[in-house]
Amino acid sequence: MTTQPSTLKGLVLSGGRGRRLRPITYTGAKQLVPVANRPILFYVLENLSEAGIKDVGIIISPETGKEIKHAVGDGRDWGLKVDYILQEEPLGLAHAVKIARPYLGMNPFIMYLGDNLIGSGIAKFRRDFEQSKADASILLKEVDAPTNFGIAEVDKQGRVIRLVEKPKAPVSNLALVGIYFFSAKIHEAVTKIRPSLRGELEITDAIQWLLDHDNKVVSHRLEEWWLDTGKKDDLLTANTAVLDGWIRRKIKGKVDATSQVTGRVDLGKGSQIVSSKVRGPVVIGENVHIEGSFIGPFTSIGNGCRIRSAVVEHSVVLENAVIEHIDRLEDSLIGKGSFIVQGNGNHHAYRLTVGDDSVVEL
Repeated sequence: MTTQPSTLKGLVLSGGRGRRLRPITYTGAKQLVPVANRPILFYVLENLSEAGIKDVGIIISPETGKEIKHAVGDGRDWGLKVDYILQEEPLGLAHAVKIARPYLGMNPFIMYLGDNLIGSGIAKFRRDFEQSKADASILLKEVDAPTNFGIAEVDKQGRVIRLVEKPKAPVSNLALVGIYFFSAKIHEAVTKIRPSLRGELEITDAIQWLLDHDNKVVSHRLEEWWLDTGKKDDLLTANTAVLDGWIRRKIKGKVDATSQVTGRVDLGKGSQIVSSKVRGPVVIGENVHIEGSFIGPFTSIGNGCRIRSAVVEHSVVLENAVIEHIDRLEDSLIGKGSFIVQGNGNHHAYRLTVGDDSVVEL
């Protein structure tokens, strides 16, 4: 058991290549894809700040590091001091800890995956970790497909017995949420493990090393929702959860007399609703023009979009996209600056994933 220094640092993983969210992530970082018109990474930084974390190291990749730096800056928007740590290759979560050791020193820290969202704050988990004097504290959540996650086996008292990364024959359905608390003891663990069959240093193996060497590992079950936003369907689910739980009615733009805006709708400055219906929960950014259209529940529309003679619901539309004459667009993810138009007179419902700056004629 390790005696912990008082300063808890944050380590946010914002590297990786986002293969599961392509084509959107061909041109951008997956951590900056918006949920309810805010980049996923911003929710992470807000959660860290609200938990009293002041110093945060962000792991970045060569491909998207510049974009992350531009979006986050020095962290002052969240009351944080942010430093950036380059990971040349995505060689695993434990590898990220390994290269961050000069930044972390002997401080305990919270490692937070930059594309994960949870439906609560983390201050209570920080308190529990510090009071426990443990070398690791993990959050667990029941999942339907445990073969896709790192899985924990726990006893009746909730003590962690064993961890397995993406097991073929899972012994439980308790997945590791992408938020971990560690003492400095984890640095020894990551030097002792070897790469997995997929060539990565797995954080589950490092935590298992702590268990095997009689270090204290505690766990907590997350009661609220947790979403790993690495795929389109997960991103849309996250968008739905955030809109459903956190959006309030705010009308800063203009709604003409022929339009109806009902429910929890957040309409940004400079936006106009003309001869249209909008049914919340919906968030619409700034300088958006919607005309002759229906915007249904659980839709996010980014700044500068233009939607005309279309039906859009349960979708994420990124900034400066144009959608025209679409009978029905649902369960879709539309990239920045894209142009979606239907011109053949047919009547169809579409489910699309469209990368940035694309033109789709239906």
